[in-house]
Amino acid sequence: MSEPIYDFVAGDAPLLISFPHSGTFVPPDLAARLKPEVLDLPDTDWYVPQLYDFFRSLGASIIRATHTRYVVDLNRPPDGAPLYPGQRETTVCPTETFDGEPLYLPGAGPTPAEIGVRLQNYWQPYHDKLAQVSRRLAERHGRSVLWDAHSIRSRVPGLFEGSLPDLNVGTADGRSCSPALADRIVAALSAQSQFSFILNGRFKGGYITRHYGHPAGGINAVQMEIAQSAYLIESRTPPFDAVRAQPLKALLRALLEGLA
Repeated sequence: MSEPIYDFVAGDAPLLISFPHSGTFVPPDLAARLKPEVLDLPDTDWYVPQLYDFFRSLGASIIRATHTRYVVDLNRPPDGAPLYPGQRETTVCPTETFDGEPLYLPGAGPTPAEIGVRLQNYWQPYHDKLAQVSRRLAERHGRSVLWDAHSIRSRVPGLFEGSLPDLNVGTADGRSCSPALADRIVAALSAQSQFSFILNGRFKGGYITRHYGHPAGGINAVQMEIAQSAYLIESRTPPFDAVRAQPLKALLRALLEGLA
């Protein structure tokens, strides 16, 4: 039996948490074409679902991609349009790491036809489910929150200068969620001092936030991009330390309790 495209758990609260980049499954045919030195999947959003493992107690729904982002990047537009014009970023079917390392063996990169197949087989089912659940929750409750959960190394010179704040909240410059919701998030993060944060800094929200966020229609979408130094000792393939991650988990729980 093949690996499912995503895991989904339904909840009753008007909150859906999306994990598009934490998957680590590499299909065997892809593994044979990738360079051996990138099979450790260095651009994974390491252990992000573990940071939100309290979701059942909030009544939240979750959708978690199982496959590595090297198959297809679920947070990129399917037509390849840039999210941040003028800045370097990886594509919907990446061919290099964040640090600029080639992913594929010579001549083994994806063809345009293969990219189309990946979009159909991997990208589209995830987005069909996102759209269905977001709409259903908004219809049932009158509103819903789509929380797109990510993490990244605190320093990635190929993508941005310097170090990221611990918590990077993106609302597409205020277009993907209501001002009231954004104000509640900022107030909650301002009430603590352990973790630094910014609203609509380097990460304003990717395709998921921008595409599904429609506050006038009752769907508020927010991207939370966490610097991995906030919850683990950074390395190319870091181990998970539940004790080190606990303060951040507690903050995320309190934050989402206020939104759910």
